[in-house]
Parts: sequence; structure tokens; C-alpha cells
Amino acid sequence: MTVVSVINYKGGVGKTTVTANIGAELAYRGHRVLLIDLDPQASLTFSFVEPTMWERELADERTILQWFGDVLDRGGAAPLDRYLLTPPTVNEVIGQHSEGRLDLVPSHLMLTDADLDFAASLGGSRFQHGSPRFLSLHRALAEALAAPAFTDYQVVLVDCPPNFTMVTRTGVVASDHILIPARPDYLSTLGIDYLRKKVSELVTDYNRVAAGRADQISPEILGIVFTMVQYTGHGPLLALRNFIGHPATIEIPRFQQMIRDNKTVFASAGEHGLPAVLMPDANVNVQYELQQLASEFLAKIRP
Repeated sequence: MTVVSVINYKGGVGKTTVTANIGAELAYRGHRVLLIDLDPQASLTFSFVEPTMWERELADERTILQWFGDVLDRGGAAPLDRYLLTPPTVNEVIGQHSEGRLDLVPSHLMLTDADLDFAASLGGSRFQHGSPRFLSLHRALAEALAAPAFTDYQVVLVDCPPNFTMVTRTGVVASDHILIPARPDYLSTLGIDYLRKKVSELVTDYNRVAAGRADQISPEILGIVFTMVQYTGHGPLLALRNFIGHPATIEIPRFQQMIRDNKTVFASAGEHGLPAVLMPDANVNVQYELQQLASEFLAKIRP
């Protein structure tokens, strides 16, 4: 199993779009994929689940918010499989093509409350290293994914919120890789190097506290995926090219495949429980780019 956290400090960069479409395309190709929605906006959840169904059947008992409550009550790892959901619409399409499957751990709009509870449990908002619960709370998601119920998953994609609070940190600690979606503009690229520094600080702090244990962490940045790219007949707009070249200046890899801006396709995606890559009659250029992105993703995570 490969676990990848998808994160950028800037919101509105296509983070959920990248997560949903890579996950759906990999499942369509026959992989067992798990999506975990850690973002309080719950956009990934609502890409596969109707809000009325979420409110009626999931909100009170079957979201990541209740799992975090269980983690805090136990002081560490808690079973996660009881919160698994298999969205029917997308899996019906997947099942017509392969034996793959896409499962989801839904988010909750009140998930920001979990960060406050985490901070209180660790003795303050700075996640004090001296807290006896530092390791157990940071490792909660990693321990949950190590349970037998998750053995058959080949890829886990964690959709993180645009911050580096405790909820995000549990995702990073559980991850083998970090994937950074970004728009080719100043604000979207500004925080990328800062994000790398925060990940590095977490790895250093965590491994210092875990010294002598076997569960040291070393998540690597898989690359930057540029989204919402505007094209002319000769490629990306000239004004965007400096931003597209930015990863090289800070020595962070980027995906060769970029995703073009298409508000018509992405605005309607998810309304019927299907990401754009699996929608019938969607823009063929967009779908091709998403398929190629999934192929490049697979090539990067394979040993």
C-alpha cells in the first residue's frame, strides 16, 4: 500500500479535483483505492456523495470527525474501517470495466473542532514534543491503516486541508509521499517552499521523539501538479510559464502532465457522483490529461 497526502497551503488550486480523478482512474484500471477526506470543506466527500445523503446517513456517526473523537478518547489509534463508504455511482462505472474499487472515508464540516481538541490533548497549540501523547496522536492514522481491513488497498490518497494543523499532520505522518497541486500563479506557488519546510520540521521533530523506534517517517515530495492551466495554440499562456518553471528553482520535482482550465467540465463533475475522468461525453482533452496524470502518478510511486 502506498499512502499519498495531497496538500497545498493555498485553497482553490484543484487539490480535490486531482485527488478524486487520480483515485477514480486508478480504480477504473483495476486498483483498490481508498480516499480519505481530511478537509473540513468536505469537497472530496461531496464529489461522490449527495449532501442530503451525507446529512441523513453519515454526518452523525460515519465520518472522519467521529473517528478523530474515538482517537482522542483512546489516546491513540482507533479502528477506521467502520467509517468506510463505497460510493455506489462511481463504483458501478468502475465495476463495468474492471475489478477495481474506490472507497471513501467521508469528512465533516465541523472537522475544525478536532484540531482544537487535539491541541488541548497535547497541552497547547504548538503540539508540544514533551507530551506523552505526541507520538500516539500523530501516528493515529498510520496505525489505523496498518490494520488487516486495509491490507488489500494498493493506493491511499489523503485529501488534506490547506493548513498544517494536527489533522494534516496525522496525514503526513501516515504518508509515503506528498503531492502538491498548484495553479501557475504567484499565490499558489508562494507557499510551496514553506510547505516543504513545515514537512521537514515535522519529520525532524517526530523522528527525534521516536528515536530508537522502528516507525521513523520520511515522506518524500512526489511532485507538483499544475492545474487550471490556460493554453494558447502554442502551449500554456506566456504569462504562466515562469510559474510553471518555479519548481526547478527550488529543486522540487513537478509532473510533466498538467491539467487545463475547463470550468464547464469541472463545475459539473461530482454532481452525479462521478469525477470528470469517468464522466460520459466529457471534454476529451481534459479526460486525456487526467488519464495521463494517473499514469505518471503510478510511475512515480512504483519502486
